[in-house]
Amino acid sequence: MALPYLQNFSLQNKIALITGAARDIGFEIAQAMAGSGAHVILNGRDPVALAAAVERLQQQGCSATALAFDIADGAALKKAYAEIAAQYGRLDILVSNAGLRDRKLLQDFSDDDIDRMLESNLIAPYRLAREAAKLMLPQRSGRLIFITSIAGQIARSGDAVYTGAKQGVTGMMRALAAEYGPFGINSNAIAPGGVATSANAAMLADPQAQAHFAVRTPLGRWAEAREIAGAAVFLASPAASYVNGHVLTVDGGMSIAM
Repeated sequence: MALPYLQNFSLQNKIALITGAARDIGFEIAQAMAGSGAHVILNGRDPVALAAAVERLQQQGCSATALAFDIADGAALKKAYAEIAAQYGRLDILVSNAGLRDRKLLQDFSDDDIDRMLESNLIAPYRLAREAAKLMLPQRSGRLIFITSIAGQIARSGDAVYTGAKQGVTGMMRALAAEYGPFGINSNAIAPGGVATSANAAMLADPQAQAHFAVRTPLGRWAEAREIAGAAVFLASPAASYVNGHVLTVDGGMSIAM
């Protein structure tokens, strides 16, 4: 039986750049988008890890390439976008996923620590969006998708710099939704809750943290990285053509539960 409405979730012939895509949430998003028909450009700082991730996707019959650069390096970022323009002549989807996490009290951060966190988690997304928009504006279409966090909506002790940066990304996204919406470019964000990633390895190994999430989250568990990917495919797809300026929370209900 034909299921024509599924075409509304197709990313066929789209070019997508996903940052921090060698593992965890970034890789799962790249895999989901490639499986939905897109050609995915995987970004990260480690060329070897990226090559392995691309090989995994290609073995599944997906269309994928690697583009290694540090998102915190402005010059390298601009050069990467120039390579995308030269090779593909367009960019349809940006998923700004890469970032840093450093859980400690604000008083324990040096100035350099703060700068490093804000450079990766807030300033780099601005630059990524600006350069992506330059490629999207001539075609009058595109999707800017930012991976934020429920930490940008609700706070906990020992996470002030990350929380502030993620709230900043949310504000930027909404401003870009207003700025670029008239040109056919949709801007949205995904706010994951607790996700079982390598960055959360210490918390995953902590029985107290596990117990906290089991009680605090209505679904009673951490998310798997793959459970974030469907939200990204939706926001990038024709099915989300009228979704603009929205934060799609994927947290198992944590942010709405008392």
